[in-house]
Amino acid sequence: MAGTSTTHVKSELLERLAALCPVDDATIDVVEAGLVLSALRRSDLQLAPYRTHMATLCADVAARVRDRQAPPDALCDVLANGHGYRGDRETYDDLQNADLASVIDRRRGLPVALSLIWLQAARAQGWTCVGVAFPGHFLIQLESDGVRTILDPFNEGTALEPADLRRLLKTVHGADAELRPEYVTALSDHDVLLRLENNIKVRQLRSGDSTGATATLQHMTAIAPDRPELWFEAGALNAQIDAVGAACRAFDRFLAVDAQTPPSQDMEVSAARAKARRDATALLRELRRRLN
Repeated sequence: MAGTSTTHVKSELLERLAALCPVDDATIDVVEAGLVLSALRRSDLQLAPYRTHMATLCADVAARVRDRQAPPDALCDVLANGHGYRGDRETYDDLQNADLASVIDRRRGLPVALSLIWLQAARAQGWTCVGVAFPGHFLIQLESDGVRTILDPFNEGTALEPADLRRLLKTVHGADAELRPEYVTALSDHDVLLRLENNIKVRQLRSGDSTGATATLQHMTAIAPDRPELWFEAGALNAQIDAVGAACRAFDRFLAVDAQTPPSQDMEVSAARAKARRDATALLRELRRRLN
């Protein structure tokens, strides 16, 4: 009975996650989605205290704004100075750093996990705030009153000028690296959440937890069911752990979603997609023989 109950709760949470992340909607309640992802990993997690905490953060930022603090300063004053949110340098690869509920409990996390809190706190004020996949380091871009500011939630919300971004890039990628406009291109909320989960998946695979990684991929396909590459990876991982039925369903979904994806003008991308379709078809034949 307990197993059935847990399965039912997980199914409901996956449905909730999918409902929070409609394919055609650009803006997502990223904190609520992050908390649902935490609940998928911990079935006994109570989300109400985290929602209350987030509401407090948003109200505190609003109070700073009423006191005429500039938007970046208001966010830093509340999130970094007041509540102590910052990056975890000591145990960077700990899975807790990519789990939003754990990040709120510990006030420590990875750049992308911390960014969910900053995004929500900013958007609650009516400001435009988006994730930025800077090479090797996740940042956010805040826009208010016509002014754009790049902030680094991992480093207490430090505002980064072009010279700072250039130094950061060279630190991560070497002295020859040069700053390019695409390095500060805004990410969709779907991609922000996928990046969050990918951090967990990569660490699970690195530790040999293929079963955990398949569960994380299930979360990722709920967030972005229109991404064929996620379904292909889900099929491959399920096949690896001998979850043959799940692998077949994932590969079937891959082929269906890929068929609905517009063709690419990039020849390399087109060739890679064609190979993936051939591989998926061949793997499906083999997996179905194992089922019979």
